[in-house]
Amino acid sequence: MHYLDFEKPLAEIEGKAEELRAMAKVNEEMDIEAEAKALDAKADGLLKDLYSKLTPWRKCQVARHPERPHCQDYIEALFTEYTPLAGDRNFADDLAVMGGLARFNDRPVVVIGHEKGKDTNSRLKHNFGMARPEGYRKAIRLMDMADRFRLPVVTLVDTPGAYPGKGAEERGQSEAIARCTEKCLQIGVPSVTVITGEGGSGGAVAFATANRVAMLEHSVYSVISPEGCASILWKDAEKMREAAEALRLTAQDLHKLAVIDRIIKEPMGGAHRDSESTIAAVGATIAAMLADLEDKKPADLIKQRRKKFLDMGSRGLAA
Repeated sequence: MHYLDFEKPLAEIEGKAEELRAMAKVNEEMDIEAEAKALDAKADGLLKDLYSKLTPWRKCQVARHPERPHCQDYIEALFTEYTPLAGDRNFADDLAVMGGLARFNDRPVVVIGHEKGKDTNSRLKHNFGMARPEGYRKAIRLMDMADRFRLPVVTLVDTPGAYPGKGAEERGQSEAIARCTEKCLQIGVPSVTVITGEGGSGGAVAFATANRVAMLEHSVYSVISPEGCASILWKDAEKMREAAEALRLTAQDLHKLAVIDRIIKEPMGGAHRDSESTIAAVGATIAAMLADLEDKKPADLIKQRRKKFLDMGSRGLAA
């Protein structure tokens, strides 16, 4: 288990319980079960206490946890007959973006998402989920195909933002993001999004301009990272805690502002502590959102989607 900074007291308690059980395996005469169970109970109480009052900055840390389920995990668990499509027919295949044809609950769909990777090698391979222009152009290809064959679009967002490198800028990063966002608004098929970890800047909006948007309970969605915001406003990246508060990037804040439609509850301690139930909850939410849109005509879907984004924030402002 990878423990976050604020989970260090929890790590000590759980570590002691594991150590006791390891000692008992070596020496079968030792009776430590009562003491280990007491430590387990103490750890459970501390876990509930920590996660019942997460600050926005701590939610950022949970959203970035390396053991959270990633796009590939969701596709493997929730979709069948997944057939990936590669490349943008112009420059290259961007491995930060996964996408292809699949079946969801035996219904044909197009699924697109950011993939961060699980270990050092796979994170480098997938560029930590930061898409280049060809990734967004690949997504446009997939959305065009979905529109042509009347297939719903499901997107899974988990990115710190679009890749800001020199080559990406030379190949038209901002134009690719803008056209991907535009394509989201143009397609006449149901589109649903789940923000599973980080939703960073335009790199997330390019996939999340959908009829329905849901967020996992401890995911975040913002125009810039707290560190980036702090560097610009206060010239000090260490003020990221204050920036996280000001950005209103939590699922709870964004639901109040009508930026998102649903919050998906996570297991106690975050998605990384029980990936299986998290993936099941995401699947149930995708099914419910698609069911909401099932009988709508293409023109109505486009109109509703545009209105949703034009009205964004009005609920919170009125309150």
